[in-house]
Amino acid sequence: MSNENSVSVWLGPLKEGDPQAAQQLWNRYYEKLVRLARKKLQGSSRRMADEEDVALSAFHSFCEGAALGKFPRLDDRDNLWRVMVIITARKASRLSEYERRQKRGGGALRGESVFRGENDDELGAGIQQIVGDEPTPAFAAQVAEEHNRLLGMLDEELRQIARWKLEGYTNEEIAQMSKCGVRTVQRKLNRIRREWMEENA
Repeated sequence: MSNENSVSVWLGPLKEGDPQAAQQLWNRYYEKLVRLARKKLQGSSRRMADEEDVALSAFHSFCEGAALGKFPRLDDRDNLWRVMVIITARKASRLSEYERRQKRGGGALRGESVFRGENDDELGAGIQQIVGDEPTPAFAAQVAEEHNRLLGMLDEELRQIARWKLEGYTNEEIAQMSKCGVRTVQRKLNRIRREWMEENA
């Protein structure tokens, strides 16, 4: 089976929510997504998250959007890659903007040095001793489960706005898609944050 045909074969089951198809596509595109995210994050501190986090988040949003029918032209490898590039670029851009905001810690956030002990030579490179090179399927499943749990707390209108925001759309784009004002979107996003914070508290 050619590479083109194999990707096309997985797209049908992916749209039906098949986890095996998602895993196959993840295995195929993981390294490309990480390289793309790394390029987009150049100049970013990457203290809150890195290119692997962006790749995982982008792929999860892609799979969820495909299952919801958000990408009607998703029928071959080229269209699939275009969609993933857009989502990954938006995720990386949002992360860079988030980390530049001084109110998000003002430079007081610590990096992986927090995982090192007194003897750096003995313990190696900080967080690398704790996590592997790739997110495990169990971790990806845990992220997806928590994502679905939080979305399930919201009514349909708020859930859609949360999905769009997680996919990297700006407030202005969300306002256009939901046919309301930007301030209305901001109020709804604040409500979503409050509900999620109350739940986690």
